[in-house]
Amino acid sequence: MSLMEHGVVRPVTAVAWTSNNSTCPKDFTVISITEDGAAANFTRSFAIKSGYYLCYSKDLTGGMVVSDIQLISDKDSIPHGYCYIAEHLEAKASVWKKKRLCVRIVPVGSVDTAVLDIKVTAKSKMMLQHYTYVGDIHGYVLWCRKGHFSSPTPQAKPRSVSLDLHRLSFEQPSAPLPLRPSNPLPPLPNNKLSQRRHTLQNQDNVDKTPDCSIQGITALDGVPFSLHPKFDVQANSTYNYTFAVEESAAKRTRPSVPTGSAPSAQ
Repeated sequence: MSLMEHGVVRPVTAVAWTSNNSTCPKDFTVISITEDGAAANFTRSFAIKSGYYLCYSKDLTGGMVVSDIQLISDKDSIPHGYCYIAEHLEAKASVWKKKRLCVRIVPVGSVDTAVLDIKVTAKSKMMLQHYTYVGDIHGYVLWCRKGHFSSPTPQAKPRSVSLDLHRLSFEQPSAPLPLRPSNPLPPLPNNKLSQRRHTLQNQDNVDKTPDCSIQGITALDGVPFSLHPKFDVQANSTYNYTFAVEESAAKRTRPSVPTGSAPSAQ
């Protein structure tokens, strides 16, 4: 079953002349038999056994496809954008130059249709369906089939994920955020600066919560408060204060101050 029947249609990427299978480049297919069963050996004359065959490639590694094929005579100038096909021949072989085969090669992404197949028939009235007549050369007729082709599926390149994973460490601390300079407060007058500072200090003291840490616990915490029995009036009923000191001070007479004028200094 052909590739076209499988739905995979690869375009022709290169066309060339070759003497035999040994001189044919790699990845090229030689057209050795015509569609009507004759040998597809393009010989210069019947006396010379060595000849040349048409071959083509569908290797897409070069990124180019054959979009058209033309057969021109030696008197015609080569069309713009076309080139003569390559020749891979033995030293004693040569290609007939009365007619030259040229192709137009373009990047694979620039077109959606290209040459899909090439066939050769003997010079007869045989017609090939779905093929386009290219021309006759040295007793043979060239045919090509054009159409849409299947673009190569891009292959994802393998990446060394292990190296990237080794560079990542979830145990490393996150980088600190960059410091952002805050806008400075506007300067206050001298008479208002101390008042503002005093207000902020009072507010700071109000907002502070009690210290519940170990440093805030003193030696008296948890000790119940009680008055010594010596100073307990109710418990010590023998204690009686007589107020003798106060009574003596009240009876003391105040010293009198002389009313006379002081003697003058001599």
